Amino acid sequence: MASTTPTQIDQAPPVSGRKTSTGRAGDKVFSGLSKGSGILLLVIMASIAAFLTYRASIALSKNEGNFLTTFDWNASANPPVFGIAVLLFGTVVSSIIAMVIAVPIAVGIALFISHYAPRKLAAPLAYVVDLLAAVPSIIYGIWGALFLVPYLGGLNLWLDEYMGWTYVFDKTQVGVARSLFTVGVLLAIMILPIVTSVSREVFLQVPRMNEEAALALGATRWEVIKMSVLPFGRSGVISASMLGLGRALGETMAVATVLSPSFLISLHVLDPGGGTFAQNIAAKFDEANEFGRDALIASGLVLFLLTLLVNGAARMIIARRKEYSGANA
Repeated sequence: MASTTPTQIDQAPPVSGRKTSTGRAGDKVFSGLSKGSGILLLVIMASIAAFLTYRASIALSKNEGNFLTTFDWNASANPPVFGIAVLLFGTVVSSIIAMVIAVPIAVGIALFISHYAPRKLAAPLAYVVDLLAAVPSIIYGIWGALFLVPYLGGLNLWLDEYMGWTYVFDKTQVGVARSLFTVGVLLAIMILPIVTSVSREVFLQVPRMNEEAALALGATRWEVIKMSVLPFGRSGVISASMLGLGRALGETMAVATVLSPSFLISLHVLDPGGGTFAQNIAAKFDEANEFGRDALIASGLVLFLLTLLVNGAARMIIARRKEYSGANA
């Protein structure tokens, strides 16, 4: 058998320059497209922010009330008086309720599909969860108004009886369950498929070697999840939660269908009333004049900034905690 000597290797024909130049040209094109996409995204975000700021400044310059603390919304009055205190409170409270309910359940479903359910059951269950994420918001709103509102009355009475001492669940008004709590429950149902789907995909990316090593050391299935799966997927769960929170903050039609709006702030979340940014914009946009629309755009600017702050805070948490990246799992 003939062997190849070092001299023969050194004298091998050089690689064609055409392939090298083509590869380099492809790298340059791909790099340019990637940078261009990133710059385009920044330009779009800056354009949206500039438009919202310009239109909001027109409304705020003529507002006779304090934009941050005024409870009323009379942008069409003369002089106009409007504020976002009630809207900010309702948006934050309903989103917190939704996150508290949805995230633990979503993580549990994702773990069941990825590590507990048999393959024959996991595949159709994952398909159904992904399908729920595609249901339009108005469908959730109609279902919430026709089914959720009537049947949450019993739960409200139970919470009032056994949890009323917390003040938050103390029901002081008689009426149907068109409250921030109902909105929070509906938003939790809406964001549940999103958080579940993303978390499931992250849990499925856990290195198989890590799980097998833990099992070889005698760990139970729950100990494997606690030591290997959850640390690896923590950043993904945070990202999924922020994605769900973004939808909860900006949800419009479902909230407008379920909530009975009022410009009052109450810590009794079971009482009817309250409001959110998106619901207020949807309810008042058609009847508003040009100045009233500028006022609504001003409230939209606050929602825009709130969403940016939430996502920025999530990125900072992931960046500062190295164990969230899963590198140490």
